[in-house]
Amino acid sequence: MFKKILPAILAGAFAMTASAADDQAAVRAAVEGIGPGIEVQSIAPAPIPGYYQVVASGRMVYVSADGHYMLNGNLVDLQKKTDLSAAAWSGMRKAELAKVPESQRLIYSPANPKHTITVFTDVDCGFCRQLHSQIKELNKQGIAVEYVFWPREGVKTTAGNDTPSYTKAVSVWCAADRKSAFDSAMTGAAVKTASCANPVKDEFELGERLGVNGTPTIVNESGDVIGGYLTPEQMVKALNAPAGTARNG
Repeated sequence: MFKKILPAILAGAFAMTASAADDQAAVRAAVEGIGPGIEVQSIAPAPIPGYYQVVASGRMVYVSADGHYMLNGNLVDLQKKTDLSAAAWSGMRKAELAKVPESQRLIYSPANPKHTITVFTDVDCGFCRQLHSQIKELNKQGIAVEYVFWPREGVKTTAGNDTPSYTKAVSVWCAADRKSAFDSAMTGAAVKTASCANPVKDEFELGERLGVNGTPTIVNESGDVIGGYLTPEQMVKALNAPAGTARNG
């Protein structure tokens, strides 16, 4: 009897897998067909029956399995009073940032940090400079700051040249003393041009995939965006807040 039933079970499972694959192909085609340059990063079943949760070019949307309908906005569970979209973003940020090795970050950390934040930063950003001017106080409060570069002008100009902010970020990374060059640049000092193999383009593209649209963007250990610029006092308060209360989106 088991030998007769098993093929039917396997055939049903294969049909379900094939159907899901077809659905995801339809969803991908529909989203990427919205306009040029749109790239789908992930597709997963959504909490809404018949829909998929899609992350594409730094945006999270919900698309029907047939690719005909798209919902653009945060999905909220009214019974649990939970922002499901924010939770999904947090999980994605945490997983993706974990792939960035320490060797590709600029790290300012106390001996035994209580918290670690990742900051998408830009050399010419005024609030980024203000944040960095308080790095010693942040460390004193037990907060480790790990910087990744996100040049606000992007990587290339419309003419296809490197943008000034990208060039400065690369020059800081390629300096003989990277942290000293960064410290100096964050005071507004001129940056000596340098070049080498560097992670700046990859980090900029990572930020775009994760929905970063300005600097500084501060992400906590859970993958929550807790702010743009925060004072040390505000930072401590945000990091000690209950899980799920951080600013997300």
